[in-house]
Amino acid sequence: MTTYKQIFEKLDSAALIPFFVIGDPNYDSSLKIVKSALDAGADILELGIPFSDPIADGPTIQKANIRARKSGMTVEKALAFIKEVTSHKPVPVGLLVYYNLIYQYGVERFMADFKAAGGTSVLVADVSIDDSEEIAGPAQKAGLETVFMVTPNTPDHRMASIASKTTGFVYTVSTMGVTGARTKLSDTVASLVERIKGVSEVPVCVGFGISSPEQARRVADAGADGVIVGSRIVQIIEDNADSVEDACAGVGQFIADVKSRLNG
Repeated sequence: MTTYKQIFEKLDSAALIPFFVIGDPNYDSSLKIVKSALDAGADILELGIPFSDPIADGPTIQKANIRARKSGMTVEKALAFIKEVTSHKPVPVGLLVYYNLIYQYGVERFMADFKAAGGTSVLVADVSIDDSEEIAGPAQKAGLETVFMVTPNTPDHRMASIASKTTGFVYTVSTMGVTGARTKLSDTVASLVERIKGVSEVPVCVGFGISSPEQARRVADAGADGVIVGSRIVQIIEDNADSVEDACAGVGQFIADVKSRLNG
């Protein structure tokens, strides 16, 4: 399995990291769509297990969670999904998940099974760095990387604390609020990346609000090691929910456009 370190060292520009809700709109269609993104040039995947109360997510990804849950997605099926994805192409896979799903499954069992499926890192969106040991300990024991979030209003001393407990990459939230495509990228992205790089020795990846190839390029130019794009891709899936072929084509074209802009 390719590691984050290998990807970040290999690329000349920022890594492209698309986000998908596993099972949106259903297992088989979701698998085809994610594979189309990998074939179009995605460097790393960020995947979410659908949850009933995704507090970090805006309406677009909330609806994806509902679609996936209605299709019957479970934690067990999500782990099988990850195994199929990593068998298709051995890219690093980060998981963005909510704590209750892990707790109900069993924390240590979840980490071991996720690693066995080909997983690389885990980010638990509703667990703060102060309460993270219950997650970080079992994750590291299983051989997984840890990823934590910083936001524009995170003080520098707390950024340093978060970075010290991060082994994969620091997930840097570009703007305040929940996930969602935005027409204008925050003017503070460059200064935010500079702040976290000043206290972090691990790569810095930026997400939340990035919806176009041009915005992705701006984030890369700001010095980010990776660009995470979620809601725009999920919207393409929603717009083509009746045709998996159209969804694959739309997502694949968007991934190719962003990748070209990052490389250009």
